[in-house]
Amino acid sequence: MPARTQIVDTYTKRQARYWGLEAPGVLARLPSGSQGVALTFDFCGGPGGSGYDQALIDMLRQRHVPATLFLNSRWIAANPATARQLAADPLFEIANHGTSHKPLSTSGNTAYGIPGTRSAGEAYDEIMPSDQVLSGITGKRPRYFRPGTAYMDDVAVEILGTLGVKPAGFSINGDGGATYSAAVVAKEVGRARAGDIVICHGNHPNGGTAEGTKQAVDKLISAGTTFTHLP
Repeated sequence: MPARTQIVDTYTKRQARYWGLEAPGVLARLPSGSQGVALTFDFCGGPGGSGYDQALIDMLRQRHVPATLFLNSRWIAANPATARQLAADPLFEIANHGTSHKPLSTSGNTAYGIPGTRSAGEAYDEIMPSDQVLSGITGKRPRYFRPGTAYMDDVAVEILGTLGVKPAGFSINGDGGATYSAAVVAKEVGRARAGDIVICHGNHPNGGTAEGTKQAVDKLISAGTTFTHLP
């Protein structure tokens, strides 16, 4: 595993050329030929919400629908027992949603008004402390990383690759950062087709995500849709 100093030495002078949701190398859709839909849920923590949407998780369990859960360190700190319970459930794959929920930049770019990491060293600090926390909970390193807001630059994506982690994006924004009503969530998630990666949130129990996702999942199951973890 490269040390922080190695990442800083290798990438500090690199100039990013892309900033956004689909930097080269980011998994925004499942590989060609994939038959399922991947549901992913961010648990952001901190000022963005450290709640736990029990109804959402219960719904997935009742329907035996697998999902990839991206846990931020702040959310884990607020919900340690729940984080361990989720990690123990084979229905869910646990992935890294960062240490402080910052966009992953190497030059201080912002997304939705949230300042991103400002250097290669800060990008490392956003990735690896949370990586270590999750490794302690699950017994293995998380395979995927999605930063706060999902924004990344191309150099940050290369840093992730050097650290042995895959950057994850999405093709369908299912709940608009947990701001959509249940009806809108049902509509957005319900339009998923084979190969789509859906992003929603699991840290806003008072929002429309659980009910809307339930309606969409039931509709998709009735149509013969299958669900899968990220590859």
